[in-house]
Amino acid sequence: MTVTQQRRGRKIMMTPGELDDFLTTQRTCRVATISADGAPHVSTLWFAWDGRSMWLYSVVRSKRWTDLRRDPRVAIVVDTGEEYDELRGAELSGTVEFVGEIPRIGELRAELDVPEMLFARKNFHLEEMPHDGRHAWLRLTPEKVVSWDFRKLAGQ
Repeated sequence: MTVTQQRRGRKIMMTPGELDDFLTTQRTCRVATISADGAPHVSTLWFAWDGRSMWLYSVVRSKRWTDLRRDPRVAIVVDTGEEYDELRGAELSGTVEFVGEIPRIGELRAELDVPEMLFARKNFHLEEMPHDGRHAWLRLTPEKVVSWDFRKLAGQ
């Protein structure tokens, strides 16, 4: 994964390994899309991280899906922490790709084997991905990543 070199906040940015660990263990992200009228739209989703791409399993009859079909540019934030010195997160941005059948009904698709296993284990504690015929896959291989870990300020 390519991590954008941050101009500001270098002291608190995550290393590639820290970022990978963070994205692998977190469940929830906020997805920002652009509505037809140009206004931003933000929604929450579970995701899977495969070490290179973020995989989103989205309802295909959602505003988010409609927005991304029209304009696939997206910004996604994953963050955690309550107190200032606990805040950690990352913003990933780029263009999503639609992967697999729409909606997903479980056709064999080798490129979905890993994200479906990761997603099912992390979010459902299952070994196989359940398919409901309402969701489909989006993949973001980020073009830009900005991260922060305010816990790193404690040593200064």
